[in-house]
Amino acid sequence: MKTTYTLLFTLLLTSSTLFAQELALVRAGGNFGYIDKAGKYVIEPKFNDAKSFSDGLAAAEQDKMWGFIDASGKWAIEPQYDKVKYFNSGYALVLKDDQWQYIDKKGQVLEIPTTTDKLYDFEEGVAFFRNGDKIGLLGTDGKLVLEPTYDAIKDVKNGHAKVEKGELWGMIDMNGKEIIPTEYEDIDNAWSPNGVYGKKGGVYGIIHDGSFNAIDGATNVWTFHGDSKLTYAERDKKIGFVDSSGKWVIEPQFDKARAFSDGLAPVANGKTWGFINEKGEMVIEPQFRDAEVFSDGMAPVKDKDWGFIDTSGKLVIPMDYDITAGFAFLAGKNEKGFINGIARVKTKKGWGFLDKNGKLLGDTWFENVEPFETVK
Repeated sequence: MKTTYTLLFTLLLTSSTLFAQELALVRAGGNFGYIDKAGKYVIEPKFNDAKSFSDGLAAAEQDKMWGFIDASGKWAIEPQYDKVKYFNSGYALVLKDDQWQYIDKKGQVLEIPTTTDKLYDFEEGVAFFRNGDKIGLLGTDGKLVLEPTYDAIKDVKNGHAKVEKGELWGMIDMNGKEIIPTEYEDIDNAWSPNGVYGKKGGVYGIIHDGSFNAIDGATNVWTFHGDSKLTYAERDKKIGFVDSSGKWVIEPQFDKARAFSDGLAPVANGKTWGFINEKGEMVIEPQFRDAEVFSDGMAPVKDKDWGFIDTSGKLVIPMDYDITAGFAFLAGKNEKGFINGIARVKTKKGWGFLDKNGKLLGDTWFENVEPFETVK
C-alpha cells in the first residue's frame, strides 16, 4: 500500500511540474528560441521570428509564414498564415488569403453565424463583436453572448469590461450583465473586489457594493492594485490614499505615489522616492530617484540605473540594470520587476533574468528576452 501511495504522489508531482512549466522567449544569434527557468534551451533558437507562449502554444515563423508550436518545439499548427495573434480562451486570430479568422488549437476555423467588419481577440472567454456603430460580445462557441448594444466596450480585465452608452460609462461581466449602470462620466479600466473608481456629476468616488462613495475633493483616482484595500487619489495637486468607502485613510501629502503591495507603497516629494506603510508612516526613507511597487517581496528602485530592495529596504541587487515589461503588453500584460522569483533586466551585455539573489539565470545574456509564460 505504501508503494502505491508513493507512486501516486510521484505521478501527481510530475503532473504538477509539467503543468507549471514556464518558458521564456529569447533571441540569440539573430534567431528565436525558448529557455526554461534553469536557463537551459528547451527549444533551440531556430526561428526567424516568434512570440511568447500563450494558452499553451507559441506563434513562430518559418519561410515567411506563421504557425504555432507546442512546448517541445513541434508544429501544433503548420506554418500557413500571413499574420497571427496570441491564443486566448482556446482561439487565435490568423490572417490567411487576406481574411482574418479564428482558429482553435487544432487549426479548425470557428464558424460565426453573423458577419462583422472586424474581428477582435478573445480575452477571458469573450471577444468584442461590432455591428455597425454598436458593439457586443462574442463567445467561444461562435454565438453572441451580448447583442451589440453599446457604443464602446473596452479593457476586459478580471472578468469585467467597461462599457459606454451615450457618452456615459458603466461595467459588465463576461455574461454581458451590467453590474455597474452606465451613468458615470469616467470609470476605472479594471474591476476589483475592493472597488472601482468612477466620476459622477463632476465628483470622483469609489463604486463598491452597489454604492457610489464620493471622495472629498478628489480630482483624480487610480485603480486598486492586487488585493490592496487602499488606492491612491489626488486632491489639491497632492496624492493620498483612500479605501472602498471613499474615505481618506492617508491624507494627500505626496507629489507622486504608486500602489500598495506587500503593505508598502512608493511615494515621492520632490525628486526623491521612499516607501510608506498603510498607516502613512515612512518606513523606507526617501533616497531613490524612482521606485516601483513591490512584487514577489522585491521592489525595483533607481539611482542612475535600477536595482532591487526587499521589504526591509535592504538593497539586495545593486542598481546596475534597466528594467521593462518588453513586448509583453502585446499579450495584454505590463509586468516588470520580479515575477515568480525571476526579474527581466538589461545591461550593456544584453538581456537576461536574475533570481532574488541577483544571480544571472543560466549565466547567459541574450539579444532580447521576454517574460516567462506558463505552458499548460
